[in-house]
Amino acid sequence: MTSPNVSDQEAQHLCFQEWMKLQQQGLLELIHALHNSSSSSSTPSASASCTSAINDFKLKQLIEKSIKHFQDYIDKRRHFAHNDVTAYLAPTWCTTLESSMLWISGCRPSSYIRLVYAISGKELESYISDYLQGERSGNLCDFSTMQLNSVDELQKKTIRQENQLSNKLASLQEEVADQPIAIIANEVGNLDEMCREAEKALDKHARCLVTLVEEADKLRMETLKELVMNILSPLQAVKFLIASKNLHLCINAWGKTRDQQHGRKGGTTEREACPTLS
Repeated sequence: MTSPNVSDQEAQHLCFQEWMKLQQQGLLELIHALHNSSSSSSTPSASASCTSAINDFKLKQLIEKSIKHFQDYIDKRRHFAHNDVTAYLAPTWCTTLESSMLWISGCRPSSYIRLVYAISGKELESYISDYLQGERSGNLCDFSTMQLNSVDELQKKTIRQENQLSNKLASLQEEVADQPIAIIANEVGNLDEMCREAEKALDKHARCLVTLVEEADKLRMETLKELVMNILSPLQAVKFLIASKNLHLCINAWGKTRDQQHGRKGGTTEREACPTLS
């Protein structure tokens, strides 16, 4: 639990720092599990099917652990957002590079699917060689017809829901120039004073933003779970999660470097090296 003496901003920063540490730890665990799985599958054994089942079980446990960590982070954010939701739409703990990529306080859910396509495209060249030799390595490009259809349907559904939420955000932003906020702003006498009417209008606006962020987080979670738990195989899901966490950590690290190059302080106080998959 956060100390009662910690400010909202400090608590939000700590929450993000803890999340990034979990991303780093989770990445290393997934890479280790992937290497162990590859070693087990390449070892000749009379009980190959049993070994495969055990590997899948272990990989599924790590996948569920990653999902739980994400849900825990979402729950903590929701708690803080009820007190200060605008902080999550313009987070000071993120680098400017990260902030430029935000969509309603996080990544676009459809970016998960774009990442799957990007990785599968990169793996295609080596996959063709393996395929011609009759090998199946669990590569992300090794999709069945059913998987391809499922990913395509998920992408279409996710983009439709993203567009709906984007339209809601646009409406909320436009309402600032409408009644009652715009009228109150034009009638205020002292700019340094927050009148009761303004407080009331901004509180209502904030409640709408909280609902929007919660809906966006729900879509992020639903899309991720559908992808890694229902569409991809355990091995494919682990490879996807490795790529996803690696991308997140690298964008954070690159953002800090670029902020320093431009004389800005990094969003988080701790600097982590960009991880590698080797």
